[in-house]
Amino acid sequence: MACYEWVVTAGLFTIPLWIDLLAVGIGSVQGAAFAAQFRDRRLDLLGVAIIGIATGFGGGLIRDILLGQVPLALRSNWYLPVAVAAALLGMLLQRLVHRLGVTINILDAVTIGMFGAIGTTKALALGLPVVPAVFVGSVAAVGGSILRDLLLNLPIAIMQVGSLYAVAAIVGTSTLVVLDALGVDVLIAGIVCVVVTFGVRVLAVAFHWTLPEQRHLPTGAIRIVRRPRRPGPGR
Repeated sequence: MACYEWVVTAGLFTIPLWIDLLAVGIGSVQGAAFAAQFRDRRLDLLGVAIIGIATGFGGGLIRDILLGQVPLALRSNWYLPVAVAAALLGMLLQRLVHRLGVTINILDAVTIGMFGAIGTTKALALGLPVVPAVFVGSVAAVGGSILRDLLLNLPIAIMQVGSLYAVAAIVGTSTLVVLDALGVDVLIAGIVCVVVTFGVRVLAVAFHWTLPEQRHLPTGAIRIVRRPRRPGPGR
């Protein structure tokens, strides 16, 4: 099977095509299973499939657009069939997935970890500095969930209290660039990135970790002091 070669700071790093397809497949399963639970929205099979495909493709598409490249999903005949098959699988397994309760969150955590690692590695390979590389990887990690929520007309999950999607992605991708700077093998750094992202996301769900909620200041907290006007000439 084909593979993609990216030059990174530690040398030549080869991304097998199946790894990228695996990330797309897991994302599509998660997106379709998530969409299928909304009975009140009366989504047909095509609608659920489209949401699943968008969830699987979203991270990679946004990553490659930010990097100014033709998306990998459009450079191979494998991506669309894999995404469609995974979305159909997600629809078929919807009841089982939701009976298991935490399965959606687990699939979500794996997806953001994989897309974060692949996105950051590719950004480093193209010569981006570490901060933009972390940004690209983090956006790639949450891109699928953003498209999913937009298509379902839901509040975007990463902007809601308690999600920690973006925080998990930032921690994981930051770990990758630090390990890469220390000379750690890129494959190992990528695996660590996935594990760290997965761990932060799952622990946040298990222990209800959240960022502080934005709050408005009390009405009387801000006072506008007006200076008395000076009398003009002839007054």
